[in-house]
Amino acid sequence: MAYPRRTVTLTAALALALPTGATVLGTPTASAGAHPAAALSRTTPLQPALPSTSEAAYPRQDPLPEPPVDETDAALRLGATPYHDISRRLNAAMADSDRVSAEVIGTTGAGRDLVLVTLTAPESEAEVRRQSRMRDRITERPAQAARDQGLARSYKLPVLVNSNIHGNEFEGTDAALRLVEDYAGSEDPAVTDLLETSRIHLVISANPDGRHDNTRRNSAGFDLNRDMVTASQPETLALRDTLVGTQPVLMLDLHGYVNGTLVEPTTPPHGENYEYDLFVKHAYPNALGIEEAIADLGLDEDEDGVRPVQVPLRDWEEGWDDWPPIFTPQYAALHGAVAHTIELPLRVNNASYELPEAELQRRAAINTDIAEASILATLGYAAEHHDALLADQIEIFRRGVDGERQRPVEDGLFDVIGPEDVWTTDYPRAYVIPVGASQRSAPAAARLVDHLLANDVEVTQLRRDSTIAGRSYPSGSYVVDLHQAKRGMANTLLGRGSDLSDRVDAMYDISGWSHALLWGADVDTVPDGDPLRVVGTPVTRTDPTGDLADSDTGWLLQMEDPADVQALSTLLEQGVPVELLEDGTVLVPAAYPWAAGNAADTYGVQLAAAPEQATGTMLDPGDRVVGVAGTAEERFALEEMGLTVQPVGTDDLNEGLELSGLDALYVSSGLSWRDLDEDAREELQGFVADGGGIVGRGTRGVALNDALELLDVGTESGRGDANGVVRLDSNPGSPVASAATRHSFVYSPLWFTDLGEQVRVDQRLAEGPLVSGHWRPDTEGEGGPEDAAGQALVVSGEVDGSRAVLFGSEPLFRAHPKGQYALVARALMWVGAAGGPTG
Repeated sequence: MAYPRRTVTLTAALALALPTGATVLGTPTASAGAHPAAALSRTTPLQPALPSTSEAAYPRQDPLPEPPVDETDAALRLGATPYHDISRRLNAAMADSDRVSAEVIGTTGAGRDLVLVTLTAPESEAEVRRQSRMRDRITERPAQAARDQGLARSYKLPVLVNSNIHGNEFEGTDAALRLVEDYAGSEDPAVTDLLETSRIHLVISANPDGRHDNTRRNSAGFDLNRDMVTASQPETLALRDTLVGTQPVLMLDLHGYVNGTLVEPTTPPHGENYEYDLFVKHAYPNALGIEEAIADLGLDEDEDGVRPVQVPLRDWEEGWDDWPPIFTPQYAALHGAVAHTIELPLRVNNASYELPEAELQRRAAINTDIAEASILATLGYAAEHHDALLADQIEIFRRGVDGERQRPVEDGLFDVIGPEDVWTTDYPRAYVIPVGASQRSAPAAARLVDHLLANDVEVTQLRRDSTIAGRSYPSGSYVVDLHQAKRGMANTLLGRGSDLSDRVDAMYDISGWSHALLWGADVDTVPDGDPLRVVGTPVTRTDPTGDLADSDTGWLLQMEDPADVQALSTLLEQGVPVELLEDGTVLVPAAYPWAAGNAADTYGVQLAAAPEQATGTMLDPGDRVVGVAGTAEERFALEEMGLTVQPVGTDDLNEGLELSGLDALYVSSGLSWRDLDEDAREELQGFVADGGGIVGRGTRGVALNDALELLDVGTESGRGDANGVVRLDSNPGSPVASAATRHSFVYSPLWFTDLGEQVRVDQRLAEGPLVSGHWRPDTEGEGGPEDAAGQALVVSGEVDGSRAVLFGSEPLFRAHPKGQYALVARALMWVGAAGGPTG
C-alpha cells in the first residue's frame, strides 16, 4: 500500500514561526588558491568562481550534465532519487521556471558533480552586484550596515540547506528536490514574497559518491562531517566555499537517523567562539517551529514508528554538543549562521537496508516528509523574522570588528537556558605568524595563512620591521587582528582551545584542535589590550617561500614539514641519489643543483648548505613503497606527501600478499596477528628478518610489535574517549623526532613504560600535558593526564638489524595534524633505511 505524502505549505509554516523578543587590519580578503609552498598538493585545488560571488544574473540555467542511468545506485531500493536522476529533475525544473538556478560547485573523487541550487526571484546583473555590495558591507562595515534602513529593506536573506553529507542518510536530497519542484511553479503568495526577499541555496547532495555506494563516507573513506575545518576533501572544499560565499543567516544540515527526530540546538558545551546569545535567540524558537511542523504531519509512534521530536538543549543534559567546528552546522555558525542538524527518525541504512523494499520505501517516504517539513518551517521562520535575523547576524560581525567582549546568554531564557549554557572565551588582540629566523617552517606558515584566507579570515602582511607586544618581527610577517568580523573563525583556527575535562562528563566527538599548534607553523599571541599599531597590506595569498642556499657541498632538506617530504618524494622519483643523515635530515648532492632548485620553487622548501663531508645512508631512487594497514585518512595523508602506498590487511596477507617490495610497514588498524594464518605470519616474520621496518600506532601497532618480538616495551592507556592537543618534549638526538613540533594530538592515548635497554624515547608527554580537549581518569582514578605526564609517547629501536617505531599519539588523525606528518615520514625513512647502502 502506497504511503500518502503529508505536507506543510509555506503559508502554514509561517503560522508556526515563533516571535522572538598605520594600516590596521579590517579589509576583507577573497579566498585564493595557495602557492605550492603553502599547502599540500591535494589540498590546493583551484578555487572555483563560486555561484554565491558571481555577478551573473539570476536565473543561471546552463543545463547540468546528465549521466547515464545506473541501476546499481543504492538510492533506488529506497524509492529515493538516484544520482543519475538528480540533474534530469533539476534541468526539467529550470526549463519550466525562472526561479531555479543550478550550478556545479565541485566534483567528487569519483567524478560526480556537486550541485548548488538557488531559488530566488529573477535578478539582473545590477541587482546581483547590489546584493554582493550589501553582503560585503555586512562584514566590512557592520556598524554602518546596522544603521542602513535601505539595506534592511533590500537585502535578500540567504538560507542554506545541506543534504546527504553522509552518503547513506538519503532523504534530505529528496526533500530538497521536492522543494525545488514545488517552488518552481508555486502560486502561493507567501512563496512569491519569500523569493523576492530571500535566496534559498540548496546543496542537493554533498556526498553523491556515498549516496550511490550506500556508504556514510566519501569515496576516499572520509567522514565529510568531520572535515570542515580541515577541508581535505573536494566535497568539503566546495561546501566551505559555498558557506563563505553565501553567508547564510539560517542553515539546515539534513541527516539520519535518530528516533524521535532530533532537532538542534544542542546540549552543552557550546562552541566558545560563537556569539551564543544571538545564536540561540533564533535557534531554539526555530527548533520549536520545526517540532510543530513535524507534529502536524500526524505521524504516530504505534502506527508509523515515529517518536516525538527531541531538542537536545531542552531534553538532554549532555551528549550532543556543538563544541567542535568539524561539523557543518557548527562550522557555519562561525560565519554568522543560525545552524541546525536535523536527524531524521526511521533508519534505512546499515543493517536496516536489508529490510523488504516496501518497508524501506515506507520509512524513506516518512523521512522525506519530515525533512521537507523542517525546511518549510525554517523558511517560514526566515520570512517572519527577516529583519531580526539580519540584524543579529550584523551584530555578530559588529562585535568582532569593534573588539567587544562576548555577552553571556541570558539565564532562564526560554525556561531552558541555565549556567551550564554559558560558554565564552577571552579573545586575544591578535595573532602573528612570523617569517624568517623566528619561524619554524616557512611552508607551514604559508599553508596556514592560505587556509585562514580560504576560511574568510582577514590577514595583513607587515610592510616593514615592527615591534608588536614587545617582540620584533621582520617585514613580511603575517598579522591576524581579532578586531574583525570573522574573529570567531580566526580564533577557532589559531587559538589553543580549552581543557573541558572538569566541566562536562563526556563529549560526542573530539574536544580539542588547533591549527596553530598542529599544523607546524610558529604562531605568537598578542594579548588583549595591545594597541596593535602596525603598517601592512591586506593579503590575498602568500608569497613563495622556497629558498636555495649558495653551496658547493650540497643541500639539506630538514624534513620538518610535509612539504619537505613531498620534495623528497619528487627527488627520489627523479633518480637523485639523496642520503639520509644520522640526525634525520636528507642530503641532496651538490651535483644536482637543478633538482634542489626545482624542489625549492615547487614546494616552497628551504634548503640550507650541507656541512662539508656530510654522508649518510643512501635512499633508493625511484618510488618508495610503504605498506599501510591503517585508516583511510592515514593512507590519504601518506599519499598526500607523495609516498606510494600499498594497502596491507589481514585478508591480503592470508591471500598471499608478498611484502618483499616494501621499504616499511605502517600498522594501526586492519591487521590482526591473531587472525593471520601460518603462511601470513611467516611472510611478516621474513619481512622483518630481511631488515624490513615496522612503524606501529596504537594498540594494533603495539600488538604486532609484540608478536614479532621487536621493541621491549610495556603500555598504559587513558580512557577510550580521551582526546585533545598535548604538549611534548622531543629528544633532540632522535633521527625521528629531532625536528618535531612541540604539540601533538591524542585519541585514546597510549604511552610506553618498562622500556628495554635498546629502546630510545623519541617523544615524551610534558608535565601538565593536556592543552585542550577532554581527558579524565577512569572510574578508578587512573589513566588521566597526570599519570601520563613525563611518559614516553613515541619510542624506537633496532633489534637484530630490524627497526621499529611505536606511536601512542594520533599524528595523522583525520588527515588534520599536518605538522605531525613529517614525524611519521621520518619514522618510515628511518626504519626503511636499516641495512641500506651508505653514501
